[in-house]
Amino acid sequence: VQLQASGGGMVQAGGSLRLSCAASGSISSINFMNWYRQAPGSQRELVAASNGISRTAYAASVKGRFTISRDNAKNTVYLQMNSLKPEDTAVYYCNVGGLTRLSTFDTWGQGTLVTVSS
Repeated sequence: VQLQASGGGMVQAGGSLRLSCAASGSISSINFMNWYRQAPGSQRELVAASNGISRTAYAASVKGRFTISRDNAKNTVYLQMNSLKPEDTAVYYCNVGGLTRLSTFDTWGQGTLVTVSS
């Protein structure tokens, strides 16, 4: 299973970006689709999680500003980021887990850089 993330870039504070992450390969089902981020000098942190059609969770720092959604038909997860702040600057990673025909998988995307200027 491979993940292809896109949508990062540079934006001014208060702006918006939408990240996408598409999973491909011999996927039978997807259990979770999550977004993490890692800022320079910091540990990777969970930003938003989707475990099913309607179950989502967010880090306190992004709640009310970020929205995670998924298109199960396309095996794609999105992260809509609004009201961005300089402290949201980080490399964002998608993390997807589920089942292939033969085994489970827990795969990470390559990361996409988000830079928010003040």
